[in-house]
Amino acid sequence: MNWFKQLFKRNRIYSDLSEEIEQHLAEKVDALMASGMSRQQAQQTALREFGNVTRVNEQGREIWMWTRIERVFADIGFAARKLRKSPGFTITAILTLALGIGANVVVFSVLNGLILRPLDVPQPENLFQVVHGKGKVEWTSQSYRDYLDYRDRDSSFSGLMAYQMQRVGLSVGKSSTRSWGYAATGNYFDVLGLQPVLGRFFHATDEHGPASAPFIVLSYDFWNRQFNASPDVLGQTIQLNQHPFTIIGVASESFHGTDDFYWPDYWFPVLNAAQVTGSDDLPYRDHYGFFVMGRLKPGVTPNQATDSLNALASQMAKEDRKDDGLSATVTQAGPAGKTDNPIKKPLLGIMLLALLVLLAACVNLASIFAARAADRSGELAIRMAIGSSRWHILRQLLTEAVLISIAGGIAGTFLARILLSGLSHWQFFGDFPTHFLISPDHRVYSLAIVLSIVCGLLFGLIPARQIWNTDVLQTIKTGTLQSETFRRFALRDILLVVQIAVCTLLVSSSLVAARGMKRSLQVPLAFQPHNVTLAQADLRMAGYTGEQSVPLLKRMIDAASSIPGVSAAAGADSVPFQGGGDWFVYRWGTTEFIPSHMSFGAYTYLLSPGYLQTAGTRLVAGRDFTWHDDKDSPGVAIINETFAHKLFGNQSAIGQRFMLWATAKYEVVGVVEDGKYGSLIEDPQPVMFFPVTQGPGGLLPTRAVVIVRSQLPQDQITAALRKAVTGIEPNIPYAIAPWDDIIDRTMIPVRAATVVLSIMGMLAAMLAVTGIFGMASYSVSKRLKEQGIRIALGAQHIQVMRSTLGRPALLLLIGSALGLVLGVFTSSLMSHLVAYATPREPLILAGVFITMLLLGVVATFIPARRTLAIDPAQLLRE
Repeated sequence: MNWFKQLFKRNRIYSDLSEEIEQHLAEKVDALMASGMSRQQAQQTALREFGNVTRVNEQGREIWMWTRIERVFADIGFAARKLRKSPGFTITAILTLALGIGANVVVFSVLNGLILRPLDVPQPENLFQVVHGKGKVEWTSQSYRDYLDYRDRDSSFSGLMAYQMQRVGLSVGKSSTRSWGYAATGNYFDVLGLQPVLGRFFHATDEHGPASAPFIVLSYDFWNRQFNASPDVLGQTIQLNQHPFTIIGVASESFHGTDDFYWPDYWFPVLNAAQVTGSDDLPYRDHYGFFVMGRLKPGVTPNQATDSLNALASQMAKEDRKDDGLSATVTQAGPAGKTDNPIKKPLLGIMLLALLVLLAACVNLASIFAARAADRSGELAIRMAIGSSRWHILRQLLTEAVLISIAGGIAGTFLARILLSGLSHWQFFGDFPTHFLISPDHRVYSLAIVLSIVCGLLFGLIPARQIWNTDVLQTIKTGTLQSETFRRFALRDILLVVQIAVCTLLVSSSLVAARGMKRSLQVPLAFQPHNVTLAQADLRMAGYTGEQSVPLLKRMIDAASSIPGVSAAAGADSVPFQGGGDWFVYRWGTTEFIPSHMSFGAYTYLLSPGYLQTAGTRLVAGRDFTWHDDKDSPGVAIINETFAHKLFGNQSAIGQRFMLWATAKYEVVGVVEDGKYGSLIEDPQPVMFFPVTQGPGGLLPTRAVVIVRSQLPQDQITAALRKAVTGIEPNIPYAIAPWDDIIDRTMIPVRAATVVLSIMGMLAAMLAVTGIFGMASYSVSKRLKEQGIRIALGAQHIQVMRSTLGRPALLLLIGSALGLVLGVFTSSLMSHLVAYATPREPLILAGVFITMLLLGVVATFIPARRTLAIDPAQLLRE
C-alpha cells in the first residue's frame, strides 16, 4: 500500500534522488579540490569514479519498479496517438466490438437474473424447496396436508414453511383493484430470517384456527405506491374480497417474495385463505398449490433430506391412499436450483450464439489488424533497425488492441445497460406483477472486463507471428513483409474462413427463427380470436359465491349481447391462453381415486351456451351446452379429440362416461377439434369443458369472462362492453382486452428469440460483408501493379478479376459450406430456441446459400469495379 501511495509521489522521489547524487558529487569535488586539484580536474575525477550519472539515476528508479509502470503509460499514450491518426479504423473497430460485447452483456445479464441469481433472503445457500419427484404426476407444489406431515414428522429441516399465490380484490378506502399476494404459513418470515422495515410480521403464535389471524403485511413497493410510505399505515384496515385485514407490518425494500419473477403486494396468514377465496384447500391431500421451502439443519445434505422425506412419504401413502406414489426432492430454492428450468436451455443457446457473434467480430478485427500490421511493415522494420526490440513492438501493438477492446467493452456495456433498464420494467403479462432483476451486477461487469481483455489479446496477438518473422533488411528494401504471399493460404485466409463459417451459422439461425415464427402464427388454434374482446372479472372481489355468480354472469352475457354491433356473446370462467383449471380424469367405474389409478390430467373450462359459436370452435360431434344443463340435470361434458382418443381409443366418445371423483360423474355430449390452450408450441393436450351452471363436481365458478364478437373498432367495443358489465355490477374491477393481445403475450418468448436471432444474423451479415470486402480490397491493392503488367501483356480484364477475386470467392465458398454443416449439426440446439423449423430444411439451406451468395456479391462489388478500371499505362508510370 505504501508503494502504491509513493507511485503518485515518484517525481518528488526522483528529484530527491537526483539532488542526493548531485550533493554527493559536489562533496567529492570539494574534497578533491582540498587535496590540490583544480575544479575541472576534480569534477572529471569525481564523475569518472562515480560512473554514468544517468545510468545510476535509472538504476535507482528501477529499485521501485516504477519505470515499468511508466513504460506501460508510455505505450498507452503512443497507442492512443496512433489510433487518433486513424479515426475511421478506430471507430469501426470500437463499434464492431461494442456490438459483440454488448450482445453478450445483455444475454448474460438476462441469464444471470433469471437463472444464476439467488433469492434475496439471508443465507440463500441454505434455503431449499421441496418439490415432487419424478413419477406419473410431477408437480412443483404440494398439498397443505402433506406439508404439515413434512413439517411435523421429518427431522431434516430446522424450519419448513409453505405459501400459495392469491389474486384478490384489494380495497383501500373507496378504491378497489385486482392485486396479487401470498397466503403464507405463520412461520414464513421466521424461516426466511427476515426483519420488517416497519411494524412486525405475523408468526405461528398468531394462528388459532381458521380465519383466526386477519393480519396483513405489505410489500415495500405496495406501501410506497399506495400509502406514500407513511408510518401511520400500521393499524389501518384494508379489505381482501370484502373481508377486513389489519396492517401490522411492512417488508424490507430488498425482499420481493420467494418466487423467481413474481413480486407480491402483500402476505396474509394461510388459515384465512378460505375466508378470502371462498374455497378451502387445506383439508385435502389432492389439492395442490402450496410451495414448500425450508432450511436444512447443520450437517444435513439435500440428498439426505430427500431420502428422509421419501421414507416419510412412503409411510404417508400407507396411511392415506391419496398419497399413493408420493415422492419428494429437495432442491436449491430460487432460479439457480431449478434443473428443469424451461428457459435455461434457450438462454444458454442464445448465449452461445452471442459468443459466436463476438468471435466473428474478433476474427474480423484480427484480419484487419494483420493487414494493418502488413501496411505498417516499413515503419516497424525501421524501428527494429534503430534498436527497438521485437517484444517492445509487439507490446505496443497489443496495447493498441487492448485499448480498442476496452473502449468497445465500455461502449457495449453502456448500450446494454440502457436496453436492460427498459426490459427490467417491462410488464410482460398484463397486471400480473412480474419483475425481472436483469440489471448488470458485479458478475456482468466482470464478464464485460474479461471479454474486453480477452478480445484485445485475441486479435492483437495475430500480428505477432508477422513481427517475429520479419526480415528487417528485406522489409526496408521492399516496404512489405516478406512473408506475404498470394500463392498459398495465409493466416488471414484461415481467419476469414472461420469468420464466414460463424456468420453462416448465425444467418442460418436467424432464418430458422423467422421460419419458425411464421409457422407458429399459422398453427390452428381451434378458435378464432380475431375481433373477439374479453371482459375478465373475479366475482369474489364483490363478495359473490359460486351460487350467486352464475345468475350474474348470465345477466352480463345478456347485456353484452344487446350492444349494437355485437354478433355473438358468451361467458366462461376462463379461456385458452388465459389460464384454466386442471383435474385428474378417471375411467368410469373407478372406486379408489388415487394417483396411480388416474388416466391423465386435463385442462378444464366452464362454458356458457353459445361459447363454441362465439369463439369459433368447431364441434366435431354431438351438441353444445344449453341453459337446461344445470345442477339439477345429469352431469355432461364436451371434450376435445385428444381427450377422446386417450380415454376411449377409437370408439365413438358420444355417450361415453368418465369421472373426476366419486360424486363427479359425466357423460360426453360433444367433441370439439383439438387446439392450443396455453402455448402455440405445446403438444396436443386433453381438454374437457363443463357447463358453467354445473361445474366440476358442483363447484361453480367465481371468476367470469364475458366474450363478445364484434366488427366494431376496438376502442368502441371496449367502451361499450365496459359500460355494459359495470352497469350490471359496478363494484368489481374489470380487465378488458382483445383476445389477440392475450395470445400475443404468450408469444413474447418466441418473438424475443426471433428478434434476438434476427439481430445476430444481421450483425453476422455485416461482419461477413466487411470481412470479404476487406480481403478483396486488400488483394486488389497489393496486386494492383502486377495486374497492370498482366493487362499490358494482353490479359483480359475478366481474367485479371478472376485472378484477383478468386481467392475471396473460394474462401466464401469454403466458409459457407462449413457454416451450413455446423448449422445441420446444431439442430438440437436450435430446437430449444425455435419450434416448427430446423436448419435441415431444404428451404432454409437454400435461403442461407442465396443469402451468403448475395453478401459475397455486395462485398466484392467495389473491389471488382476497381479491378475493371485498372489503367496499365498509368500504373506503370507510377
